[in-house]
Amino acid sequence: MLEPSNNDQLPAIPGKRYFTIGEVSELCDVKPHVLRYWEQEFPQLKPVKRRGNRRYYQRQDVLMIRQIRSLLYDQGFTIGGARQQLTEGANGQQATHYQQLIRQMIVELEDVLDVLRT
Repeated sequence: MLEPSNNDQLPAIPGKRYFTIGEVSELCDVKPHVLRYWEQEFPQLKPVKRRGNRRYYQRQDVLMIRQIRSLLYDQGFTIGGARQQLTEGANGQQATHYQQLIRQMIVELEDVLDVLRT
């Protein structure tokens, strides 16, 4: 299996409220230990922790992880640079976030359309 080089090639995010670390790992093509590390490095990333300290990520967490992944893997930022980009670029970041949400919504709507056509 080829590793996706950018977020456009990642799978669509299902319409669920919570995702396990394993599900997020697959959705974002990032290993679970990397997700746990990123939680320490990026204050924006705060999954809900429940029974037995299990992590449950919400949709905005998955989008944030994809944004972090893009900054680190696609755009070549260091951890510090990506953190700075996320905190300082709030206006540009918000626009990027909305663009990401719109792209994701388009993919999901196309999937629904395909189901309706069959």
